Amino acid sequence: MKFVAFERAMQGTGASRRLRITGRTPGIVYGGDAEPQQIEIDHNALWHALKKEAFHATVLNMELNGAENKVLLRDVQMHPFKQLVLHVDFQRVDAKTRLHMKVPLHYSGDENSAAIKTEGCIANHVITEIEVLCLPKDLPEFIAVDLSGLKKGSSLHLADVTLPKGVSAVTHGNKNPVLVSVVVIAAAAPVAAADDAAVPAAGGKAPAGKAPAAKAPAAKAPAAKKK
Repeated sequence: MKFVAFERAMQGTGASRRLRITGRTPGIVYGGDAEPQQIEIDHNALWHALKKEAFHATVLNMELNGAENKVLLRDVQMHPFKQLVLHVDFQRVDAKTRLHMKVPLHYSGDENSAAIKTEGCIANHVITEIEVLCLPKDLPEFIAVDLSGLKKGSSLHLADVTLPKGVSAVTHGNKNPVLVSVVVIAAAAPVAAADDAAVPAAGGKAPAGKAPAAKAPAAKAPAAKKK
């Protein structure tokens, strides 16, 4: 993806506030052999770009002062309750230096699996992105994961997924994490008929096959005492 940035001369809290009022977002570019550089970006263009997955997970082409720079989005500061981007950070990319990035997983095909179609299960997506290590040219926008082979009683692990060429996963000690678990949907328990506790409505008949309950004998009046 490509976006345009402009060099920012004014710095400080007050200058950044005035910049946002004009519809620009302050930012910074750092890394590589060059010094950190203060930049500004059109807020509306940045707002729409941030809604695209590729803007977060791929190497970006930033046009600055007529030159093109390869950068990665590293941080976004949002206003607590307004739809306003307060600040953005970008890192310069060296073609020969490996990147440590988070890449989203795109799941598909679970509706065609035996677990979902015939075995009464659902696919629970435990992990939606993984950390990878690769050169900038090998960084994928996403990793496609086919779930059509899911079966009842099994789960999909990282080792079951073929990563793109030149890409290795960073798992932080858990060498083979679960990506998708197959969960059996519990069957609804039948509602027990409470025949014994049923009370016929007034004027109604007792349920078939059961004799109506015998009426309690009427209370007798106490006998009169003899004088």
